[in-house]
Amino acid sequence: MNVNIQSVRFTADAKLIEYVNRKLQKINTFHDRIIKVDVYLKLDNVVHTIKDKVAEIRVQVPRHQFFVKSSSKSFEESFENALESLVNQVKRQKEKQAA
Repeated sequence: MNVNIQSVRFTADAKLIEYVNRKLQKINTFHDRIIKVDVYLKLDNVVHTIKDKVAEIRVQVPRHQFFVKSSSKSFEESFENALESLVNQVKRQKEKQAA
């Protein structure tokens, strides 16, 4: 599984990168043929004083692609919500293939 983490409009610290990598390892338990994972961490509403943290995850498996996006006040929360949504998508796809 090839993991690519990009931070847009800011520099992610090592702790955040490690957190994302650690959480992404759980995805392998739901799908064993994951080719590539792209994670985009973005700051939204830069002109306002309150910045929203956006996490986008794109996962590629053979003949299918999953994409989720979530935003909240912290990257950890955004990523957690996006990952939960992604796991649900992967599970549904696996169930369809098994049927």
